[in-house]
Amino acid sequence: MLSYLWTGSVNGIKLQVWATWLFYAVLVDLGDAFADELSLPFDCISFEMIYRGLYHFSVAYDKGKANDPIKYFAASENQDLGVVKSLRKPVYKLDLSPFPAPS
Repeated sequence: MLSYLWTGSVNGIKLQVWATWLFYAVLVDLGDAFADELSLPFDCISFEMIYRGLYHFSVAYDKGKANDPIKYFAASENQDLGVVKSLRKPVYKLDLSPFPAPS
């Protein structure tokens, strides 16, 4: 939301910053409720994917297929939205010696 300033007035910029913080608070609240629903740690939830998944929820809501975003994101058929972060492979230390030991 803050990628571009929509206006040049000080009041307009203050409103845009306030709206961005408010929207971020809504995303954090949704992420926390979703983590509680699945009994996962809070940092396993992707806010970006919640933001992107809200479009899919709104389409399902308009079609009458969903009415609760938390239940929608937690449904097994919607796990492909990627709201839960995938586990990363561990980072191994790079051995720059001339004759590295075999691993």
